[in-house]
Amino acid sequence: MTATLELAGRAEGQLSGSAQDAIFIDPIQDGPLWDWLVMAHIDAGFFHHGEWARVLCRTYGHRPAYLAVFQEDQLAALLPMMEVRSVVTGCRGVSVPFADFTAPLLAEGCDPAGVMDVLRTVARERQWKHFELRGGGPLEAGAPASQSYFAHCLDLTPGPEALFSHFDSSVRRAIRKAEREGLMVEVSTDWQAVAHFYQMHGRTRRRHGLPPQPKAFFVHVHEEIIKTGRGAVVTVSQNGRPVAGAMFFHRDRKAVYKFGACDERRQETRANNLAMWAGIQHLAERGCETLHFGRTDREHEGLRRYKLGWGAAESVLNYYRLDVGTDSWVAERSQLASAFHTAVFSRMPLLMNRLLGRFIYPHLA
Repeated sequence: MTATLELAGRAEGQLSGSAQDAIFIDPIQDGPLWDWLVMAHIDAGFFHHGEWARVLCRTYGHRPAYLAVFQEDQLAALLPMMEVRSVVTGCRGVSVPFADFTAPLLAEGCDPAGVMDVLRTVARERQWKHFELRGGGPLEAGAPASQSYFAHCLDLTPGPEALFSHFDSSVRRAIRKAEREGLMVEVSTDWQAVAHFYQMHGRTRRRHGLPPQPKAFFVHVHEEIIKTGRGAVVTVSQNGRPVAGAMFFHRDRKAVYKFGACDERRQETRANNLAMWAGIQHLAERGCETLHFGRTDREHEGLRRYKLGWGAAESVLNYYRLDVGTDSWVAERSQLASAFHTAVFSRMPLLMNRLLGRFIYPHLA
């Protein structure tokens, strides 16, 4: 432990207690150290690693507060946290922004109460109004979920042929229809593929009543993740024009479906199904063992059925939010405001939607 403390302590210092220590590890300056610690944990996923932190820091200026907690001289927990400072939404800690699931990584025998003591200390010192943990179980008995979603994960180990045979019949029909349309499929790590995806992404987000992430975000995703071989973009084209795309990230044999986009004027071709199928084949052939489809709102039954149609196993994904001022867990919050957002953003011109996205996303998480 001493060597680890010496390496990591240079980032932002060390918190100490009678039976435990906590150190900050900067995933920007000490990325190899953080990733080495994360890789040793069986539950680690893509967003636990340092690439995502670098994307968020470069795009939005969020400050990392990644913690390694030691109990009785043993590594007990790894907590990737980002500090979001905003004059609009306040200062808070999130594990981690724009990632659907980044649960604390707890070692066997870890005392969760001690981990919570560390989080409370950090939150008070940094003057967070709250912090949010995404995924995993509660660190305190009886803590209610602030949000609850469905999550879907596909086992890729059977291989493409066996996977296809277990897709829902509607999914198989959609794929075959897309193949009969004579669509072209390309899996790429080039910036041009990301740029084409960004164009479709803006139209798709507006259709769903949401502003798109700014272009700088996708530039940094390409530079930090896709260009380095830890992600890929699937582009489906018709007559030389991109009509659907999907973006995947992967690390340590685990993959994530992060973004999907399509030209709504070509939906009848089922190009989006072909993009997903091409991504699944690509990931399975390169040795990935699981593909996580991300979170699904419990009210979004259509999206839930779509993900189940690919043979993905379903689970519940909970978020936990602690109000630091009152030292109390926040019970589940209503999402009724989303209907208003959908109505506003879906009617805006695409250029206005993009401009608003550049303003809004630095304040969100």
